[in-house]
Amino acid sequence: MKIAVYGKGGIGKSTTSCNISIALARRGKRVLQIGCDPKHDSTFTLTGFLIPTIIDTLQLKDYHYEDVWPEDVIYKGYGGVDCVEAGGPPAGAGCGGYVVGETVKLLKELNAFYEYDIISFDVLGDVVCGGFAAPLNYADYCIIITDNGFDALFAANRIAASVREKARTHPLRLAGLVGNRTSKRDLIDKYVEACPMPVLEVLPLIEDIRVSRVKGKTLFEMVESQPSLNYVCDFYLNIADQILSQPEGIVPKEVPDRELFSLLSDFYLNPISNKNREEKEYKENLLDFTII
Repeated sequence: MKIAVYGKGGIGKSTTSCNISIALARRGKRVLQIGCDPKHDSTFTLTGFLIPTIIDTLQLKDYHYEDVWPEDVIYKGYGGVDCVEAGGPPAGAGCGGYVVGETVKLLKELNAFYEYDIISFDVLGDVVCGGFAAPLNYADYCIIITDNGFDALFAANRIAASVREKARTHPLRLAGLVGNRTSKRDLIDKYVEACPMPVLEVLPLIEDIRVSRVKGKTLFEMVESQPSLNYVCDFYLNIADQILSQPEGIVPKEVPDRELFSLLSDFYLNPISNKNREEKEYKENLLDFTII
């Protein structure tokens, strides 16, 4: 199974991806996480350092694939998760999609691409072009990381549009949304009402999740010295279990940009009318229940 994890930049994709990878490994699966960001920091909390990238290694070998060995590019991370960083072109030059293609090509040359139960692509930012969408060419499922905010959900909608487009020619489905670091989910629910899709999990606003990134550790590793955080790991294990159940997934139908803009902005600009609407719906549902 191959998974592509997307979401707005800075939303916590890499932190979430690393913890999901360990959760999958805890379920007995062989897992490879591929960082698809020129910053090459996707697997930092798994390895504790910035590992050399595929592109760096190929440049050292003068792009002679036959001179590259698995140990040159695949690094063992915490919990038995194997890690690869694709890297990328210099800032402002080249195409990240090309780098993803080269990474998959090399892993196939090394007979490593098909040795894992799960391969997770951790992809930078929003989908703004075909290059950013390249990992979707190889994925069975896409998972979108969001929070309960306007910008993250606007980005999620664009990613949903990319999944729909890729699903025309690839066996790709959207597994669902993961809400990250959010104390509420009302705006997420509003979006999902307009663009139906599964919500796999909503992680609460926990400072230790953010701090784990700074420490270069996953929550699973932090639990070893802070057992009180064990309940946080359960969120990631729940996501892993849903993935391993091989959900049917969906081909989403995104909300048109202007319509979504109005929907989300109205939620902020007219909180009283929204509250009144929710109370009215609650009373109507209560009345229906009473009649039954």
